[in-house]
Amino acid sequence: MDPTLFLRDLEQKPASLLALAETLDAGDPFAGLTPYPRRVLILGMGSSRYAARVAALRLRAAGIDAWAEYSSAGASLPPRPDTLVVTISASGGSRETVEATARYRGISPIVALTNADGAPIAEGAALTVPMLAGVERGGVACRSFTHTLALLLTLAGRLTGGDRSKPVAELCRRAAEATAHLLDDRRSWLPAALEVLDGPDGVHTIAPAERISSAEQSALMVREGPRRRADATETGDWAHVDVYLTKTLDYRALLFPGSRYDEQAMEWIRQRGSRLLAVGAPVAGAAAVIRYPHDDDPDVRLLTETLIAELVAATWWADPPTA
Repeated sequence: MDPTLFLRDLEQKPASLLALAETLDAGDPFAGLTPYPRRVLILGMGSSRYAARVAALRLRAAGIDAWAEYSSAGASLPPRPDTLVVTISASGGSRETVEATARYRGISPIVALTNADGAPIAEGAALTVPMLAGVERGGVACRSFTHTLALLLTLAGRLTGGDRSKPVAELCRRAAEATAHLLDDRRSWLPAALEVLDGPDGVHTIAPAERISSAEQSALMVREGPRRRADATETGDWAHVDVYLTKTLDYRALLFPGSRYDEQAMEWIRQRGSRLLAVGAPVAGAAAVIRYPHDDDPDVRLLTETLIAELVAATWWADPPTA
């Protein structure tokens, strides 16, 4: 793992998204899958599972029985021919995911989503879909995380009876534009983001259930690179699990707005003098707000907003505090 190479990986995000858009324009990588399976099980660990949670929620909202599972779970849905198993691993060799996938091989149809050629998770898969994120030389899943989200949106469209490849291709282009803007303009917003989030008690990331992956991935970036404390919370659930910390800690939050419960959280944050960075929309009481093109589109936010924490993490990682 290397902070300089991680930053370069981030700077390649716009080009990577544009390349993925071209691939999706050429055709749906999930074409041929039967719409409306009886149930869908999505397996993954870490960033893969974060993305899977968002996709599973969308599928359930469309009427499909879908679940995102830890690959490490001792048991989950039983193998059945009418259960589609989507197995995700950027490296293609995550031990937990390889072992979990093996339970379904030969019984359930398997779709493998990976960023590696010859991936062990693809053994026996009915379909292998490359993430096309390129080699992440910094050692951190960043582009592969974003590509996983885009491809799972494509898959969700296919499973609900439509072809989502071209709409998702256009989404990738808008996200590439938004990402490029944030990268090009980072000198204007990154210092304020660093100042707001740099506290002695870590970073607390908050996002709506529909984009919970943004909070989880952002917290992971802070832990994985600079090795700082960070945790993620769903916006509505925040009032039940994290509000208590605002009374005792120097609470620093990164909020991804869009939940109808944003104001519920902000009432406590303002009342207790906590500091918060809002990304993608103005929020009353935020210490700073970061905006970017197309941030009125929740799907553009989904593919873009984690870049804030990624760049914060890259900066802290490259220049750790002295003891």
